[in-house]
Amino acid sequence: MAATTKARIIPAFRYRDGQAAIDFLCRAFGFERHAVYEGPGGTIAHAQLVLGHNMIMLGSATAGGEYDRWVQPPASRDAVTTQGLYVVVDDCDVHCARARAAGAVILREPENEDYGGRGYTCRDLEGHVWSFGTYDPWAAHGG
Repeated sequence: MAATTKARIIPAFRYRDGQAAIDFLCRAFGFERHAVYEGPGGTIAHAQLVLGHNMIMLGSATAGGEYDRWVQPPASRDAVTTQGLYVVVDDCDVHCARARAAGAVILREPENEDYGGRGYTCRDLEGHVWSFGTYDPWAAHGG
């Protein structure tokens, strides 16, 4: 499959406090606001954040919409989650320091990976698990 300039798989998250999540994700991980649509009572109905050519979407968990019946934030910041996200970065040590300074909980300090590259894992402000590293699976396998 040829590489494109836009992501075709876009993860979607739910957060209890959507606005705080947007602020955190931009400050800690380097995302930028692409589009933010506010909902009633200070909630976020829908937001799109970008990091390079990649995007995530998120909204506030309001218990009022159809999607909220299927997707909720982790039960607590230290709860087991059912998925994690991996993001390729240029310098995982610098990225980890930025995330830590913004309040991310570092689960695995930066380390060299057996399969190449260097990476770390953390939790965001509501417990979603994120991994960041220099290993690029597309480049490693001729993609």
